Amino acid sequence: MNGWTDDTRDRVYAECARAVTEAGEARESLFLARLALLLFEQVGDEERCRAALTQALDGLPMPSLSTS
Repeated sequence: MNGWTDDTRDRVYAECARAVTEAGEARESLFLARLALLLFEQVGDEERCRAALTQALDGLPMPSLSTS
């Protein structure tokens, strides 16, 4: 993987969740697509980015009633 600790992953996850909330429901998809594009540009490898998209969709669960 990338060597991140659980604490690092948790902090970045929490900041990402905060940013999604700040973007608001109406702009959530736009924010996430823009974030992904910015991160893909940092990766700089189209094939790795396409593979990440495939992995993100693979087994993606449907939202549960408890999250609404």
